[in-house]
Amino acid sequence: MSDIEIRDDRAAGRLEAVGDGEVVGRIEYFVLEAPHRALVPVHTIVEPPHEGKGIAGSLSRELYALAEREGVPVASLCPYVTEWAERHPEVAPTPDPELRRAAKEWLVAHQGRF
Repeated sequence: MSDIEIRDDRAAGRLEAVGDGEVVGRIEYFVLEAPHRALVPVHTIVEPPHEGKGIAGSLSRELYALAEREGVPVASLCPYVTEWAERHPEVAPTPDPELRRAAKEWLVAHQGRF
């Protein structure tokens, strides 16, 4: 994993894992603005040749670190990130249920984006 760089492409809504110049994994997310600002991961994808190398976990950890640096919570709609957070409560606090509800409503209103 030391040769993987994780970068945030906020404009595209992707946290990307890059190795040897190519994106090998990503978390697709959006920024929820109301009722409170939050990062909302929707999908975690690791390219098949790179599965099983800890990339998805590294992406999840960086997502929570990014949220902490920005002072916002994570309201996960991604099954992988949600399960990862349950296994790592020391770095992934449980979000307010109202934020998850608002995130789900946003996603329904913006069908086709993800």
